Amino acid sequence: MKRILLLAVLLLFHFVTPAWAVDPDEKLKNPALELRAERLGDGLRCLVCQGESIEQSNAGLAKDIRVIVRQRIMEGETNAQIKRYLVSRYGDFILLDPPFQDRTLVLWLGPFALLLVGLLGAGGYLRRRSRSPTPPTPLTAEEKRRLDGVMRQGGA
Repeated sequence: MKRILLLAVLLLFHFVTPAWAVDPDEKLKNPALELRAERLGDGLRCLVCQGESIEQSNAGLAKDIRVIVRQRIMEGETNAQIKRYLVSRYGDFILLDPPFQDRTLVLWLGPFALLLVGLLGAGGYLRRRSRSPTPPTPLTAEEKRRLDGVMRQGGA
């Protein structure tokens, strides 16, 4: 019985599609233009949620940006013009895939630099750790005599 219930739940989750945040009243009448708006919106970051596109987000600002995108599509603007407008208004951060530019160089190369520093640090640590320690210097005759005396007295 448990297996059937588990199978039913798994099948239910298999056929469930992600819920998009676009309200029916936002959608364009023309399916081709609506598809274009959705594809464009999939590449734009929700400024509130930051981990979602504006098409996935339920935030009010994401809805406002979706409306702007659809209005500008209806006005006949190209995708590049719409992106330029949004970048001029919100900065490169609105793009889920920001461009590789001088001012974003640290963002693109920073993780690789940190990885390199970490690898070099780990390599140095392992190299120092693997070196055999210098052998201890042998005891002098006087030190041996004193040690034997301490050992005989039970002071060890």
